[in-house]
Amino acid sequence: MTDDQLKAAVARFLKTVTFNAQRELEKSVRKALASGRLQDGEVITAGVTLSNKEMDLDITIFSKIEL
Repeated sequence: MTDDQLKAAVARFLKTVTFNAQRELEKSVRKALASGRLQDGEVITAGVTLSNKEMDLDITIFSKIEL
């Protein structure tokens, strides 16, 4: 596998993850806003875990989301 092939494969994976994660996160935020558990203008922290046993990969990335 060339470096370009690897980059393309990882990009395809991340595109799928990004699409699904955004949809699910938006759905959850809308539900929490509607129920009053979150307020407009609030800052929340969300995390994403990336793991793979074969590569001994286990990392969680956290970031803030301003509503």
